[in-house]
Amino acid sequence: MRLMVQYIKKHMGMFLIAVVFLTIETSADLLQPTFMSYIVDRGVKGQEMGLILRYGLIMLGITAMGAIGAVVRNIYASRTSQLIGKEIRLAIYEKVQTLSHENIDRLQPASIITRITNDVTQMQNFINGIMRIMLKAPVTCIGAVVLIILQMPRLLPLMLVILVCAGLLIYGNMKMGYPRFDRMQKKLDELNRTSREFLSAIRVVKAFRAEEQERDKFGEASQQLAQAGISSMRVMAIFGPLINLTVNGGIVVMLWLSGRELSGEIGRLMACVNYMTQVLFALGMVSNILNSAVRAVASSARVREILDEMPAQREAAEERAVTVRDGSIVFRQVSFAYADTARPAVQEADFSVGTGEIIGIIGPTGSGKSTLVNLVPRFYDATQGQVLVGGEDVTEIPTALLRQQIAIVPQKALLFTGTIEENLRWGDKQATVEEIHRAARAACAEEFVSKLPEGYETQLGQGGVNLSGGQKQRLSIARALLKKPRILILDDCTSALDATTEAQVLAGILDNAPGTTVLLVSQRISTVMRADHILCMEDGRICGFGSHESLMEDCEPYRAIYRSQIGPENLPGEAGATEKGGMLNG
Repeated sequence: MRLMVQYIKKHMGMFLIAVVFLTIETSADLLQPTFMSYIVDRGVKGQEMGLILRYGLIMLGITAMGAIGAVVRNIYASRTSQLIGKEIRLAIYEKVQTLSHENIDRLQPASIITRITNDVTQMQNFINGIMRIMLKAPVTCIGAVVLIILQMPRLLPLMLVILVCAGLLIYGNMKMGYPRFDRMQKKLDELNRTSREFLSAIRVVKAFRAEEQERDKFGEASQQLAQAGISSMRVMAIFGPLINLTVNGGIVVMLWLSGRELSGEIGRLMACVNYMTQVLFALGMVSNILNSAVRAVASSARVREILDEMPAQREAAEERAVTVRDGSIVFRQVSFAYADTARPAVQEADFSVGTGEIIGIIGPTGSGKSTLVNLVPRFYDATQGQVLVGGEDVTEIPTALLRQQIAIVPQKALLFTGTIEENLRWGDKQATVEEIHRAARAACAEEFVSKLPEGYETQLGQGGVNLSGGQKQRLSIARALLKKPRILILDDCTSALDATTEAQVLAGILDNAPGTTVLLVSQRISTVMRADHILCMEDGRICGFGSHESLMEDCEPYRAIYRSQIGPENLPGEAGATEKGGMLNG
């Protein structure tokens, strides 16, 4: 709740305007039954047409005043709640950008999406309800009770009993509703996760004809959400009618008590009944708003969890002047384990890379290659040891400065909705057209881009869905080259290319990035064997580091990879091996 109050304070002016006009609207609603009683008891009973017209015009003016109050209140309530919703979403988005991969892994992307969308909507609706109903309901209830007591002082004990009983029912509603609504939001997380997983892997699902299996999985998640929703609504279904029963019972008792006292004043009796109806309506509104409050509080706690999340990585102190002198990389006894896993993904990695060197990194699937290179830009922090870039510990370099020196082409090519040129400009927003074309040529991308009807202005769908895997990889490489980084990380980013195109792309990278340190992760031994040094990994450990020839002599895992891909007929140092491995130079 404190989070919502915090944002309401930022828009207190508009909030107060909405409250003022809400008060005007509520006052108009409360005044009308009183003047109606005057019309009946003074005008109709006394057959005085002048009084009837006078009170009628007053009621018409009150109605107009209430209508104006309602219109202005709606305008300001909607505007305030929408602005607050926008600001909370933006705050979550900005916070997520500051979190490390470890934080994101723990919070889970599907849950973050639910919090940005559904949870913020719950908070937004509640804030809107505060200005539209929440304040109106208690004012209406209290005002109606006071006016009933003024009309009939004898009804004071009855009104107290009704209010106490209704209050207890509303409290029970909240007490039982909060955990159920919280559970419902978590089940919504699960449904979003299942949907996201299916949509991202829809081709695989269709290829393996697993539609029925996925339908069952989605049906189970949907069923659990429905059950959580039913459990939540059941609380409202029980307590809502009980509140109505309490107030309607009070109306019956009131009519019985007032039968004699007000037998000659039908207008006052009508007013009391009208006010009791308003009390009933107000208590119903209070109950509904409190149900909304329960959901909003549960959602607010989930949003607050993100906003209060402490980044797993410590940011370097800004007051310390740090410069990254060059593109050298040093690993000193580095180990790393993902959260909630007992076995380290990287163990005691110790090696150094000089500026401008090309390091090939190879090893079986799951050997820790990608994890190793992810420690350089601080996507994760080493649990032991040190990673140095340009002679500085990466934990002492401001993250923005560190990542400014590094360009990454990940295993899965990631493109964004927009034109091809807009995607390439992620590398350098100020790049000239010639620089864009040069980077595309180096990545062998201009060949297919120039054949597209709109060339570099071609619109890409989400994730570059209208391009092939190889085309997306080449554009990702061009984007990285346009950044002109000191360190270029190629994380198995040519897996969708044929051998000839791969050789051309790698040759283009070397020609257009002179002096750049390159970490080249690949599953293909032909890709890495002509690098300056090759780092071979197995089970998270470095089992070999050196040239192709030295590893063929001393590293059995490397020889096994060589035999599986090239064949046993080419021995180390022979011309055949060189010819087959010379793909890095084209």
